[in-house]
Amino acid sequence: MSSSSTPPPTGYYGRHIFFCLNERKGDEDSCSKHQAQAGFDRCKSRVREAGLAGPGKVRVNKAGCLDRCAGGPVAVVYPEAVWYTFVDADDIDEIVESHLKNGEVVERLLLAPDVGR
Repeated sequence: MSSSSTPPPTGYYGRHIFFCLNERKGDEDSCSKHQAQAGFDRCKSRVREAGLAGPGKVRVNKAGCLDRCAGGPVAVVYPEAVWYTFVDADDIDEIVESHLKNGEVVERLLLAPDVGR
């Protein structure tokens, strides 16, 4: 699955990437327990450094619960509706370079479609 390197003209931003930063109480799993904030911070920084931020380009957003914490941490890229899980800064760098910059989905980081809460 891939698209052109220029995001489609769908609105103010070409692409959004939303990071679940939800923190559930008790023992229930949540993305915040899996370094989601660090992934968000890394992505925001890398998008800025690559010149991808701003109108017509990419917006990096915080999100509350995306209801897929079992695969956490998770992020989703729109308008393609591509769901990712990630482990470290290298994974975030690959998502930025491959998907957000070049429109190429990072297959190895896709969140399985049956992963839910």
